[in-house]
Amino acid sequence: MILVLGLVGFTMLMLVLEWIRADMVALLVVVTIGLTGLIPGEQVFNGFAGNAVIAIIAIMIMGAGLDRAGVLNLTASFVMRMARGMESRLGVVVNSVTSLFSAVIPSQALAALMIPVTSRLSARTGVPMSRLLLPMAFCILTATNTTLIANSPLIVLNDLIASANSNLPPGAHTIPKFGLFSVTPVGLILALLGIAFFWLFSKKLLPEREDERLKVTPGRTESYFADTYGIAGEIAELTVTAESPLVGMSIGEVEQLHGAPLILAIKNGNESRVAPPSDQMIWVGTVLGVLAPKDAINAFANNQLCRVSMRMRQLGEQFNTTRAGISEAVVPPSSRFIKQTVGDLRLRKRFGISVLAVNRGDEVFREDVRGVTLRAGDTLVLHSKWRDLMLAEEDRDIVVVTDIPKEEQRPGKIWQAVGFFVLAKCLALFTHLDLSVAMMTGAVGMLLTGVLNMDEAYKAINWKTIFVTACLIPLGWSMDSTGTASWIAQEVLAVLGHAPQWTLQLSIAVLTLLFSQVMSNVGATVMMVPIAISVAVTTGGNPSAYALIVAVSSSNTFLLSSGHPALMMVAGPGGYRAADFLRVGIPLTILMLVVTLVAINLMYR
Repeated sequence: MILVLGLVGFTMLMLVLEWIRADMVALLVVVTIGLTGLIPGEQVFNGFAGNAVIAIIAIMIMGAGLDRAGVLNLTASFVMRMARGMESRLGVVVNSVTSLFSAVIPSQALAALMIPVTSRLSARTGVPMSRLLLPMAFCILTATNTTLIANSPLIVLNDLIASANSNLPPGAHTIPKFGLFSVTPVGLILALLGIAFFWLFSKKLLPEREDERLKVTPGRTESYFADTYGIAGEIAELTVTAESPLVGMSIGEVEQLHGAPLILAIKNGNESRVAPPSDQMIWVGTVLGVLAPKDAINAFANNQLCRVSMRMRQLGEQFNTTRAGISEAVVPPSSRFIKQTVGDLRLRKRFGISVLAVNRGDEVFREDVRGVTLRAGDTLVLHSKWRDLMLAEEDRDIVVVTDIPKEEQRPGKIWQAVGFFVLAKCLALFTHLDLSVAMMTGAVGMLLTGVLNMDEAYKAINWKTIFVTACLIPLGWSMDSTGTASWIAQEVLAVLGHAPQWTLQLSIAVLTLLFSQVMSNVGATVMMVPIAISVAVTTGGNPSAYALIVAVSSSNTFLLSSGHPALMMVAGPGGYRAADFLRVGIPLTILMLVVTLVAINLMYR
C-alpha cells in the first residue's frame, strides 16, 4: 500500500510539474510496478493489449479516415448553409455539429480537425474566431460522454471494473460492465446543456476586447499579420553582386546582420526554394526573396551592395499565393516540438518552413525566434509552400489554424469511410463483440478500401495517449489488488462519517474534478474509480453509479487552459486569457457537476 501511494503521489506530482514527459512518467510507473511485484509479472504490460487501448487506436484511425475522405469539408459547407451567416445561429450550429462528432471522435483529434473548419467559417462570415473556438472546445468536452466510443476515461472504465470485480469482498455483487450506449442518457443531457449554455450566455461571457487579432481571420488579409505580429512590408528580390560582402556567407549569418530583412526564399543558379536553411551559402548572383518595409530593404541593399527589384522576376513562382504564403499553426500538447528551441527543430531544412514569430498569450517573440523554447499552446507564424506545410502537419506536431488552400484528398472514398464507420458502430451496438474488435473492424475496412494507407494510419495514432493510458491502467489494478483503494475509502468515510449518499458522491466528483484539472483525465479516472467503488461497496451505494460519476467528472475540465489538450489548442488562435477560461468555466463546471449527479442518480435509482 505504501508503494502504491508513493507511485500515485509521484505520478500526480510529475504530471503537474511536467519535469518529465507524461508518457515517460507512465512508463516509469509501469516498470516500477513490475519490479516491485505489486501485480503479477505476466500482467504488468497487459494494459497494451487491453480492450480500451486497442479501441482507442482503432477510433483514431477511423477519425483520420473520415478526415481524409472529406467529411469535415462537407461539414463546413453544411454549417454554412444552416447558419446563413448569422453569428447567433452559427455558434449553435457549430456547437451542435461538434457535439455530434464528439460522440465518435476523440476530443484532441476532433479539436485538431475542427479548428481549421472554424477558421474557414470565420473567414466566410466575418465572425471573430474568439466567438467560436472556446464554445466549440467546451462543447467537445460536454458531449464526449455520449458514448463509450471516443472518451478515454469511459473506455478505460470497463477494464477498471473488471479489476474491481476480482477483488470484491465475499458476498458482494459483481459490477456489470457498461455497454456502448449505457451512458447515452446522461451524455445527451450534458451535450444539450453545453449547447444551450453558450446559446444563452456566450455574448455575456466570451471576451469583448477590441482586438484586431480577434476581428481578422488568419490568412484573410495581409494586414492581420502586420497588426498582430508586426510582420509588415513588401516582398522584393535582392541580387547579390560580386562586390557584396554577403558572398560566402550563410543564410544564418546574414540574418544576424543589423537591419536584415526576413529571408523567405533563395535562388542559386537554376535551383530555387522557399525557407532556405541557415547553412545555405550565398554566392555571386544569388537571388534572395525578402520581406521588410521598402525603406529597410533599400537601406540593407545599399549597405550590402545588392541590386533591388520590387518586381518578382526570378522568384515569382515561389511567392504565388496559391502555392505559398504566411500561415499560423498551434503546437498541440502531444507535439514532439515542446521543450525544443525553434532553431533545434531545423524546420527550414526538414520541411521548407520558416518560423517568423511565436505568439504565447499576450507575448509575441520576433527577435531571435530561433532561440525560443516552444510550449504547448504556442502559435507559430510560418512562411512556406502549402504542400510543405501539409506534409509537416501530417506528423501532428503542429495544427494549422489558417484556412490554407488544400486539395481534396480522397473524396471518392467518402462512402467507404462512412460505411465502415457505421459498420463498426453497429457491430459494437448489436453484437456481443468487444468494443476493440468492433472498432478495429471499421479501421481495417478503411485500410483495405484505400481510405487510408498503413503509413497514414500509424501517423493518425497519438502514441503518447496510448502509452499514458496503457501504462496507467496497471496502477489502477495495483490499487485494487493491494487493498489501497479500500483503505483510502475507509479513511474518507472516517472523515465524512455517516453522510448521505449524495454527499459522498459529491465529494468523489469534486476530487475527480480537481485531479483532472492538473493531470490527464485518464490518470484521474484510474486513481479515483477503485476508491469510488470501494466507497460504494462499503456504504451500500451503487458501484456502477459511483464509477460513472468519476468517469464523467474527469471530463469536467473547464477552469484552466492546461486542463485538457483541446483547450490548450484553442487558447492561442482565439487569443484567450486565463480569465476567459475562469469566467466561462466556473458556471459551466458547477452546472455540469450538479446535472451529472442528478442524471446518474435518476438513471440508477
